[in-house]
Amino acid sequence: MLTKIFSWRGLRIASQWLFLLFFLFLFLETEGKGADELGWPVRLFLDFNPLILLTTLLSAQSAPVAFFLSLLMVAVTLLLGRVFCGWICPFGTLHNLVSQTAGRARALVRHPAWFKIKYYILVVMLGLALLGSQQAGLLDPISLLIRSLSVSIYPAFSLTASALFDALYHADLRGITAISERFYSLLRDTVLPFQQGFFRQSVFIGLLFIGLLALNLYERRFWCRYLCPLGALLGLLARWSLLRREVAEGCTNCGACGRNCPGGAEPRSLQHLPAGLHDAGRQQTETVADSKEQARQPAAGWRRSECHACFNCDDLCPHNLVKFKLGRPILPWGKRATADLSPGLDLGRRRLVGAAVAGMAMVPLMRVGNLPEARANPKLIRPPGSVPEKEFLSRCVKCGECMKVCLTGGLQPTLLEAGVEGLWTPLLVPRMGYCEYHCTLCGQVCPTGAIRRLSVEEKTEVKIGLAMFDRNRCLPWAYGIPCIVCEEVCPTPKKAIWFEEVEVLNRDGEPVRVQRPHVDLELCIGCGICETLCPVTDKPAIYVTSIGESRSRDNQLLL
Repeated sequence: MLTKIFSWRGLRIASQWLFLLFFLFLFLETEGKGADELGWPVRLFLDFNPLILLTTLLSAQSAPVAFFLSLLMVAVTLLLGRVFCGWICPFGTLHNLVSQTAGRARALVRHPAWFKIKYYILVVMLGLALLGSQQAGLLDPISLLIRSLSVSIYPAFSLTASALFDALYHADLRGITAISERFYSLLRDTVLPFQQGFFRQSVFIGLLFIGLLALNLYERRFWCRYLCPLGALLGLLARWSLLRREVAEGCTNCGACGRNCPGGAEPRSLQHLPAGLHDAGRQQTETVADSKEQARQPAAGWRRSECHACFNCDDLCPHNLVKFKLGRPILPWGKRATADLSPGLDLGRRRLVGAAVAGMAMVPLMRVGNLPEARANPKLIRPPGSVPEKEFLSRCVKCGECMKVCLTGGLQPTLLEAGVEGLWTPLLVPRMGYCEYHCTLCGQVCPTGAIRRLSVEEKTEVKIGLAMFDRNRCLPWAYGIPCIVCEEVCPTPKKAIWFEEVEVLNRDGEPVRVQRPHVDLELCIGCGICETLCPVTDKPAIYVTSIGESRSRDNQLLL
């Protein structure tokens, strides 16, 4: 039992659980709980992500200093191979759990050539980034996981838990209700969010996430093998890693290593290598006359770029013949190998060029349907501290952290408000929630600088839009009914909404004094609280558009 616990497999499983729980802890901590400060946001995992560093450098020509922590991951990969995929990645751990729970598609490689797809996806992402479009976050596993949990899975879990405990409370079952209320209080203090979140597109984003996990029912770790662009980048680096797999003499080709390989690295002996690699191995044995010595060469059929360094083939080899070592392998007759006998990574030069060209061609196609900045979408209200739109799209990785920490739930994922290029980037929807006047949490969690971190003093001076009245719906303007809600809730020190006191006649011809509201163009910051709390509930009589935003010199009411 002790040997099993301290095997490579046992250590790997412990590491996977440790990092998954650490990720979930940071995810729960990435939440506004009434104070304008956070502990350790989950962006820490993105700081160690070399794919986000590379694409941000290409698209924005600069990256936050914290991103250079990802060079540590590059160094680890050059030393030990894709240990991030096998030991650290929380999304990969979820795929592994689903694969093991399903108990199907144990590790058979159904489509041996499909592993190349993720490399073409990576090249497309780099081509997009090269022309200033940051789209890596759509498929980057850490960004995808944070976005899916923030916008869909976590709010759905919270809503389900609340509904369940509410039902138990109203059932008033003797003994059970008291216990459930205590347990619910514990969940509220530890796991459940400070307030229930509601997000547009949560169904679509959640189904996409569940669908990716469900692919493990078809083939184990399907995402990691065929689709993950971060895995592709680490796979390219792993080709130069110092980690080597060696098989001692006596290998019977039982296939245990291949059946239990989660990455599809296809470990096998020289007898089962493709002809080209078999010839390479044979050339190294030309000086050996004894045929028995030729039969004792190490098994070398191992696709290093796809190996997750899980060491399953070491633990599960029935004859204990597989070993992993650092450095160039030593052949049985004492000479160091002069060639890497593992299968190569032949992606095809034409296909790579085609993928890069396709990525670059997608950028103008995505942008040609967008409005120019001088005629911006009025609904595209970005969070305070957002950089100009072109730079914003070159930086935002669509991780959804800003949406998760928004105190009022006003930040929502875009659909087509920012064009195809801006899919799932954040925008403020005042009808769902306003921008809290003294809150700067979205800038604190943004990993790439798409939303600058502001002090409270700086934030209160930033304009994200401008409020306007629909006089056909406003109670004082349209019906002569007194209403001062918009002015009462306006947070600016000197109210951005002021009143014009007038006398109007009612239906009976009697004079009625009402205060008609107006917006001060200089003072309004576009926070949207007036729209959120307008008593005209179906379609507010006051609404906010993006015009007047501080980040743009063109999107202004008065030029």
